[in-house]
Amino acid sequence: MTWDQQNPYQHGYGYGYDQNPYGGQQQYTQHPYPQQQQYPQQQQYVDYGYTPAPEQTAPLPPVEPEPEPVREPVAVVEEPRPAPDPRSESESESEPPSEPKPRSAGRDRYFDTLRAVALIRVVTYHTFGWAWCGMVFPSMGIMFGLAGTLMAKSLERPALKVVKSRLRRLLPPFWFWGFFVVMAMLIHDWLPGWQIVYWVVPLGDPPGNAWGEQAWEILWYLRTYLWFVLLSPALLWVFRKAPVPVLLASLAPILVLNFVWSGPDNRFGSALWDLSTYLFCWILGFAHRDGVLQRMKPALVVVGSLAALGYGGWYAFSHQADFGTYDLDENPLAQAFWSAGFVMLLMWAKAYFKIDFAWLARFKKLDRAVTIFNARAVTIYLWHEIALILAVPLIDQMWNVPAFEKWLPLDSQWFMFGVGWILIAVFVVLCGWVEDVAAKKKPKLLP
Repeated sequence: MTWDQQNPYQHGYGYGYDQNPYGGQQQYTQHPYPQQQQYPQQQQYVDYGYTPAPEQTAPLPPVEPEPEPVREPVAVVEEPRPAPDPRSESESESEPPSEPKPRSAGRDRYFDTLRAVALIRVVTYHTFGWAWCGMVFPSMGIMFGLAGTLMAKSLERPALKVVKSRLRRLLPPFWFWGFFVVMAMLIHDWLPGWQIVYWVVPLGDPPGNAWGEQAWEILWYLRTYLWFVLLSPALLWVFRKAPVPVLLASLAPILVLNFVWSGPDNRFGSALWDLSTYLFCWILGFAHRDGVLQRMKPALVVVGSLAALGYGGWYAFSHQADFGTYDLDENPLAQAFWSAGFVMLLMWAKAYFKIDFAWLARFKKLDRAVTIFNARAVTIYLWHEIALILAVPLIDQMWNVPAFEKWLPLDSQWFMFGVGWILIAVFVVLCGWVEDVAAKKKPKLLP
């Protein structure tokens, strides 16, 4: 597992989930939040009241008398309703107003599935360090795109209420997780300064020592997500004034930072790079919610997406000498354009082909897994690095058991990957209830 990677922007560019946050000077990590959240709609009830049968009229041709028709009750089949997304409100994600809704209630399983796959990809990347992971599935761009869609939906309500709700859902799981990380670093000789306030509200990257760096580097995602939440009321207002020009202009900041001005070398600069890298994906979420993508000509969307993918891929491979790899997590400009093209295709396909993954309900175990991933996304994101860290000494102890040494592939990264997921499952059961408390719901071991 490769944790050490170069960081060309020093403090200003550490990528977490979607990016390898390990190595280099102290980095400020980003994370899925994974990544946004869908909002379950309130349960809708259909009144299936009894309607008396119409009075019988004289029969037409003489026929055998038929028994009085029996009105069979209408069976109300409720779709399995997944637990709320860790970043979600009380409403579910829905299609843009111009799209017909194929279902009257329930969450959008297409977006739920994308978020679950994004989380799996993040854990995979942090286990194996495969540079090609970001190109196969740019998790963080997808997570920010989904979060932007949900935020646009939520902002149909008062902005202050929405922002407060987001903070309430995000911060308690972060505080719970941070308590253990901070205590561990204090035990290992960490002497914090005033910057410890960022462990309360992560508007900047929280500080720490090298002992806990692998755990806290992923926090770049929470910091970036938090800034997007605070900026969204203004961003959405500007976007709705001129949707397409604003969407295109959202790629300008990363071009400026890459070619004109690299920004300050501090916490603000780190946040500026991450915000600029994923700004297009967040605004793209607005575009999906407002039906902008659906109204665009398919040829224009496809050509634009392929152009962005082409430029991002070309820049990644042509600048390997500068970054030491073609890994998108080390190259913000390539990440921005590759994610822009990839997420645009996913969002447009969802709107144009009206994809909802309703078929997922037929596969109960798979549907259940997607539900758990979405309801515990924050927990999985925060604790997965600690799970992978703990997997190493746990496997080391297994070497002392002759049977394990003989029959188990203890030296395989795939084995560590499996042990890591077992530990993640343990953390989901032990710590996931905090997300329920943050959402003002009854705590449950599993949603």
